[in-house]
Amino acid sequence: MEVTIISRESIIPAAASSSVHHHKKPYKLCIFDQLTPITYVPMVFFYPISDPNFNVPQILTHLKNSLSYTLHVYYPFSGRTKNNLYIDDFEAGVPYLEAQINCRMFEFLKHQEIELLNQFVPFHPFRKETESHDDLPLLAFQVSVFACGGIAIGVSLSHKIFDGDTANNFLKSWAAVFRGDPDKTLLHTNMYQGSLSFPAKDDIPEKSLAFMDSLWFEEKHYVTRRFVFNAKEIETLRDKAKSEVVPNPTRVETLTCFLWKHATAASRYGSTSRRASIVAHAVNMRPRLKPSMSETAIGNIFWWATAVNIPTDEAETTDGDDDDDQLCNLTKLLHESIKGFDNEYLKTFQGEEGFGAISGFLDQLQEDVDSLEPEVYAFTSWTKILREVDFGWGRPIWIGVMGKAEPTSRNLIVFVETQWSKGIEAWVTLEEKQMAILEKDPKFLAFASPNSPALQACDVCVSI
Repeated sequence: MEVTIISRESIIPAAASSSVHHHKKPYKLCIFDQLTPITYVPMVFFYPISDPNFNVPQILTHLKNSLSYTLHVYYPFSGRTKNNLYIDDFEAGVPYLEAQINCRMFEFLKHQEIELLNQFVPFHPFRKETESHDDLPLLAFQVSVFACGGIAIGVSLSHKIFDGDTANNFLKSWAAVFRGDPDKTLLHTNMYQGSLSFPAKDDIPEKSLAFMDSLWFEEKHYVTRRFVFNAKEIETLRDKAKSEVVPNPTRVETLTCFLWKHATAASRYGSTSRRASIVAHAVNMRPRLKPSMSETAIGNIFWWATAVNIPTDEAETTDGDDDDDQLCNLTKLLHESIKGFDNEYLKTFQGEEGFGAISGFLDQLQEDVDSLEPEVYAFTSWTKILREVDFGWGRPIWIGVMGKAEPTSRNLIVFVETQWSKGIEAWVTLEEKQMAILEKDPKFLAFASPNSPALQACDVCVSI
């Protein structure tokens, strides 16, 4: 496969009217934006196009025009961050690339060479960015046209302002504008709710920023693999994870703990290590607040629920019922941590005094990291978002996450809903040696399918 970039430009927000573009005040970050390092989150949406009258030049022009209009509403996304406090310079715009692919879409999807996905996005995914904040865009796009006429829309989203819900609402709004959807409620954002509830701090201690940076990035030889769990396998695992404490574990809780168990087993393979491990799971705070925060509130309105496992000799047994017990115990740890993210707890993060509670959380986590020297695994779930990014060509047939991992990355697992069933894809980034062991673990592979086709039936787009 060859990807040829045919154009590069910058898209700026459309003016409020044909004659005047009203000046916008700087947009203040929230405290969680400030604590999140700059790195780019990738998403690639694949749309097969079977309409013989599909006018590619017209579509490409309309994509740019509708993006410009959407950026007028979501104007902070076209700016640049300043001093890790606010966003300004909204006329800086977002990079927008157009590319041609020399193969048909179904050929790419059939062969499952996920390392090639990085060629579909403008920035390398989850890399530690070292350039000045003032120089880096918050958003960038690459629209790639396949030889068959199918289109892939690749997005690089800066984690400095985008979390999953922010990305989902922006992309759904752009798609609605492109379709000419009369339902303008998609464009009614709650722009400032996050920064008002969790205000930025002028003087965040450097130790807090450095510690967050160390949690996000570590220099190792990482690889990314994609594993698919079908609906039946997930239900079987949920039954195994059940207990009196957690009688109805969610799909995501279950898969998180199943992967946690097998990833740590892979890291200890052939050794007598009893090293502790920590899972940090992203939790969307919007619906947990009372009254709940609008789902259209922008920014990093999430935080990390952490669960610590300190294994014992007995807990390392992995045969028969004891193996299920281990899954149950991990599920209890994670469930209780996420359950703790209730309104009373989240209220302590709010307002001008909120950083005190956040700082206490970071201090406790740093104490655990320093004393236990644990393995740390980060999990995030996109299972409730992104499926409705429909530009009028139907839902994306597949959503790709990331290709070749960067050397400065982290143990990271991203869950994405499969497009053809109620299954879940796990995009797993681990150290290379650890991944090699995981990929040969028969108890893991009994539920996780590696290299499963992106399409259950590639003939969906054979004709295009």
